[in-house]
Amino acid sequence: MIEVNNETDAEVDEVEFAELARFVLKEMHVADGAELAILFVDEVAMERLHIQWMDEPGPTDVLSFPMDELRPGTPEVPTPAGLLGDIVVCPSVAARQAATAGHAADEEMLLLTTHGILHLLGYDHVEPDEEKEMFALQRKLLLTFLAQRQ
Repeated sequence: MIEVNNETDAEVDEVEFAELARFVLKEMHVADGAELAILFVDEVAMERLHIQWMDEPGPTDVLSFPMDELRPGTPEVPTPAGLLGDIVVCPSVAARQAATAGHAADEEMLLLTTHGILHLLGYDHVEPDEEKEMFALQRKLLLTFLAQRQ
């Protein structure tokens, strides 16, 4: 089950984000029935979470809160359903990043959501080799999802 909630004034296509999450989980061989929540919040709420959980001031773009520590499966042995966790995205921070990068805010939020799901599945980008693997995978997943929607 994928739940998407927008607690901001930003325009968010909640159906698109649910479809993206379903696509990414399918591609990562996570069994149907895994529970995931995607929440869009304003900068005040994001800063509160950022300080509380990361001990860092200021709002950030995305935070991931894993629950059952599910990991990617394989086509033969998908990850069993469970509580994957929560992703929190800040649309206003994403919009600023998108403007700097030269693309649409929606694209940035889709990228951040993909990034957050990969964090929930155990991917990280602390080490250079981890970053290379994670960023290549999120790019491939997002581009494939966007190509299928056209």
